[in-house]
Amino acid sequence: MATNPAETRFESQRHRILKAAATCFNEKGFSGTSLKDVSRHLGLTDAALYYYVKNKEELVYQCYLRAAELGREAMDRAVRDGASGFDQAYLYVKYHIEIMVGDEGPVAIMSEIPSLKRTHRNEILEVSRQHSAGFEEILSRGIDDGSITPCDVRMTGNAVMGSINWIPKWFHGKASMAREICREFPAILTKGLKV
Repeated sequence: MATNPAETRFESQRHRILKAAATCFNEKGFSGTSLKDVSRHLGLTDAALYYYVKNKEELVYQCYLRAAELGREAMDRAVRDGASGFDQAYLYVKYHIEIMVGDEGPVAIMSEIPSLKRTHRNEILEVSRQHSAGFEEILSRGIDDGSITPCDVRMTGNAVMGSINWIPKWFHGKASMAREICREFPAILTKGLKV
């Protein structure tokens, strides 16, 4: 099936907008960021930005959907690639961090969910619950196969995923630091899991 060039351009520009918006929201928060800030960051006119989103709430919602999608991709890949529960947990952390500090990043920190309208808020909360449950399943699998030390999977999942999710708050794109984060963080965040 042939790719529509107009669709490809639209998606490429939309991707740029969501990355720029994530940068602005992570640095200034929802209330401190305007659509004008995002358009200025991209060198776009306000009218060009409104072609892609209706308002700031929709932009936050789209940023959160993108963050959830990238996290799900990291988890799916880790489950495919890892032989044991520990391997899958380690690879999930590794792949997710590589996304966050790599070319796909930044992703928006999901700290402003209460500011979303009800339908968007409920959707993002459900996606977030499913993602957490997926990581808890990985941890349970590791406990069952003997590769992860017995633990409270909910609390452990919250601790590991919370650490990952806040990386965009303090990481701002320095390549040498990105390499160090990718090298050190997976081992640091999973060290306590290993039997």
